Amino acid sequence: MNDERRPPAGRINCVLVAGGQWHDIDFARLELLKLLAEEVRIRTRVFEDFEHLDALAEADLLVSYTCNVIPSLAAQEALRAWVEGGGRWFALHGTNSLIRLFADGRFGTPEWAPHFMETLGSMFRAHPPIAPYRVEVAAPDHPLVAGIEPFETTDELYLMKTWGDLEVLLDAEYEGEAPGFVEDRWARARHPVFYIQRRGRGAVLYLTLGHCRHHYDMQPLMDYWPTLDRCAWELPVYYELLRRGLRWAIEPIDRLTAAALAEARAGAG
Repeated sequence: MNDERRPPAGRINCVLVAGGQWHDIDFARLELLKLLAEEVRIRTRVFEDFEHLDALAEADLLVSYTCNVIPSLAAQEALRAWVEGGGRWFALHGTNSLIRLFADGRFGTPEWAPHFMETLGSMFRAHPPIAPYRVEVAAPDHPLVAGIEPFETTDELYLMKTWGDLEVLLDAEYEGEAPGFVEDRWARARHPVFYIQRRGRGAVLYLTLGHCRHHYDMQPLMDYWPTLDRCAWELPVYYELLRRGLRWAIEPIDRLTAAALAEARAGAG
């Protein structure tokens, strides 16, 4: 956070990064802005990439919904330093996805932004065809998922490379194929769906759910996608997870505000 002596009931600065390919970024951006607006203290600046480092330096929380948005080296280093300095980053769905169509017609995930992925704690490698799967609660006593029951969603199940000691909150089991990807065969394993990656004094909260796609989002690969895909966005539990994630992101600010109020009351007494 940019101010460890925040005044009570002060403004909270948010940076929302929403941009990239193959997803209905307009839909995701609007839904996230509506959720952010539920907290009257939050004022949000919106960008399509991670290059606005002046805004990041002033931010109290960072929220991202991207796909194929590659930060420059300077931005990768700034993001890592911001988190390690105490920032909280709520990263959604394709933020960890850097996907390229190779000459053989398969999709690969080149490791072009290692500092970025290590800060996030994961890197997308593949997903099976969109189909229903069961999400399990891996840490039922954690406040972020307390009271959440296992649920079924029809979404992209992210199969990922991970870094660090992730605190997994939700996960899903998968064994099988991921057609169309270079890494197309996956042994039985549990894959994180919702996790915390702690770095220094800050942390990243990552939620892989939330694919969405409009008719025109696959251009130039396809002129017209036949369906409007909303996936987990159709589930009330997904919005509950989003709201909890945003509350988690401002929790350090609330603690400072409470401490400042207590100090003010003590001084007045």
